[in-house]
Amino acid sequence: MADDLQFSWELSGAGWATYRIADGTSEHRGHVGYCTDAFADLLYAMTGLYGNSTGERFSFDLEPVELRWRLRRRGGDVGIAVYRFPDGATSWGSPDDTGGTLVWSSAQPRSVLSHAVMEAAETVLRVHGEAGYQEKWMLHPFPVAALQDLRRLHRRGDDCRHEQCRSIPALT
Repeated sequence: MADDLQFSWELSGAGWATYRIADGTSEHRGHVGYCTDAFADLLYAMTGLYGNSTGERFSFDLEPVELRWRLRRRGGDVGIAVYRFPDGATSWGSPDDTGGTLVWSSAQPRSVLSHAVMEAAETVLRVHGEAGYQEKWMLHPFPVAALQDLRRLHRRGDDCRHEQCRSIPALT
């Protein structure tokens, strides 16, 4: 159910984050390592859903496991599939999903998914600030440009009814 989608991203230690996604029916959570710019990859994948792309993919490093997200756009909806690859099951980031186990899936309106991810990113920025994020995530700065792009595209491309989106000043 679209109204039940929840997404959170919490910095849980030096170089670690915990995320949770739930759709009212099931939930998935993972602990992501800082070896990749995981949060930026997530935000940029979300912005890709507003272009000509019919799908986006990105991976999280769970050391030693790879967690690969595939987002497939179908009209105004997005099919979300999260696959888990044990260490050595495939080349990191390979387009071949064989060897992976589907651990979570859902279909959501793009506007709802984008809003949930955008709101989680804004919460992280509000709680930690750019400097605090960099201190905890260490290898990568907070993805300000990715959040600004997502905010702009979401506001322009979705008829979001949340007060938060209606009150966001227009970004150029």
